[in-house]
Amino acid sequence: MTAQDLDALYQEIILDHYKNPHHKGLRDPHEAEVHHVNPTCGDEITLRVHLTGEPGAETVADVSYDSLGCSISQASASVMTDLVIGRPVAEALEVHETFLALMQGKGQVEPDEDVLEDGIAFAGVAKFPARVKCALLSWMAWKDATTRVLEETRT
Repeated sequence: MTAQDLDALYQEIILDHYKNPHHKGLRDPHEAEVHHVNPTCGDEITLRVHLTGEPGAETVADVSYDSLGCSISQASASVMTDLVIGRPVAEALEVHETFLALMQGKGQVEPDEDVLEDGIAFAGVAKFPARVKCALLSWMAWKDATTRVLEETRT
């Protein structure tokens, strides 16, 4: 597969998640809700997290969101929910770190498809610093909400 074919495939994945978002729409129950805004472009997300399990062994039971913004921010939220829901929080945080490294790699990081699944489609976005914030908006909101839940349950 040529680099051009790969870019076309990645664009197709992003457009599919944009047009058919997974887990969109705010749902209950949830332990934390956050609202994040990307001031450079106006993308916004309100995100809810629901964790289950004992302290120290929590699982991401649900992530729901309502968002406005470009195709990259919208598609990234959809991909993120697919990647974290159902996973132990520690594992979901590792996926977050892998996606963050990809986005901060300026296009020089080889995406790990086994970890990131459809998230590899954002590899090309990393070459455009202005768009990295779009791709990271939902991921940072998820980490913020999850951290809030963990802090509340462990104090």
